[in-house]
Amino acid sequence: MHIVDAQVHIWEADSPERPWAKGMRPPQRAQPFSADDLAWEMDAAGVERAILIPPSWAGDYNGTVIAAARAYPGRFAAVGRFPVDHPDRAGLVAQWKAQGMLGLRLTFITDLEKALMSDPRSEDLWSAAQRHGVPVMLYPYAYLRELAGVAARHPDLRLVVDHMAAQRAKDAEAFANLPDLLALAQYPNVAVKASALPHYSTQSYPYPALHDPIRRVVDAFGVKRVFWGTDLTRLPCTYRQAVTLFTEELPFLSASDKEWVMGRGLCEWMGWPLGAAA
Repeated sequence: MHIVDAQVHIWEADSPERPWAKGMRPPQRAQPFSADDLAWEMDAAGVERAILIPPSWAGDYNGTVIAAARAYPGRFAAVGRFPVDHPDRAGLVAQWKAQGMLGLRLTFITDLEKALMSDPRSEDLWSAAQRHGVPVMLYPYAYLRELAGVAARHPDLRLVVDHMAAQRAKDAEAFANLPDLLALAQYPNVAVKASALPHYSTQSYPYPALHDPIRRVVDAFGVKRVFWGTDLTRLPCTYRQAVTLFTEELPFLSASDKEWVMGRGLCEWMGWPLGAAA
């Protein structure tokens, strides 16, 4: 079974040459976290591949994850943060993969990002991503109903909802939007990351209260559209426990199900075939 992490952040230190974005949350770890650091932790946890995404405090700088994907071809792939204020967004999307990235990510932290769900002028971005085959990973926990409209208008645009759309809370409150997420299962171009989930629980491993939300998402979307991931640097458990939560603690997942959820589905969705470099 190939184990592929759908989301990990790496970052460099704040410096005059590479300043962090202002007004963002600080890193979850005090020290910078490099591709070499991550590779060591992946080896210890039995994780074969990972998709790298710049953290919010890095701003729209994607150079760190692109360099890591080039240094570790086949092990890392990059999904870059998209500068929504770019004057030629459609043109930038057209060149996105040529820069060395599999897809783009939106987090809806800034007002400009939030406007993407309501401003008709944002259709240029969604249309360009569909036209050029650029998957979009996004964290729209407050905009799931609006996302349904995007999915319906752009049926060939591959969308991936981060963290099972958990909001910034714990336990049942974190998954208050689960009905709206499950409603998105009707759109075959929408998939879900089952990522960072221990972060949203006050329990300890194996996080029994998480099992039912995971099962409901798998039942709705199917195993080919649910992707395991960690957001490693904010986990309250070990990397290995994040793996075994899915491989050993969820009896409703068959061996074949785990193959899809733990890596195969993500790689096929993102156009990163197993055995191929990014």
